[in-house]
Amino acid sequence: MEKATRNTRQRTVILTALREVHTHPTADEIFAMTRETLPHISLGTVYRNLDLLARHGEILCLENGSTQKRFDGNLLPHHHVRCTKCGKVADVNFSLPIPDICSLSVDGFTLTRINILFEGICNKCKM
Repeated sequence: MEKATRNTRQRTVILTALREVHTHPTADEIFAMTRETLPHISLGTVYRNLDLLARHGEILCLENGSTQKRFDGNLLPHHHVRCTKCGKVADVNFSLPIPDICSLSVDGFTLTRINILFEGICNKCKM
């Protein structure tokens, strides 16, 4: 995908904050993180920039059935696991034998990416 046309200061701070964490934060959490650097940034600016960055393939938007989208700055191929109680999302730390997606077609679709979401209960929620 093509890169977002012009990285504004706000977009750069949002992207940097997202790439520095591995917690798959929500827009609200990214808003709190970016306010440390940009105290006057608005939540609307964060939402608009996250949407733009996701549309241009610079971040991943994880819409996993929970009430809030989560975001991931790691663009390397990987999968996720989500806690069905608290909504926490984490990277899956093992690789799966996934076929070459360039050679697959499903019901007339040419696949460009495979995203597997595992679900379970995190250690914190098990207690």
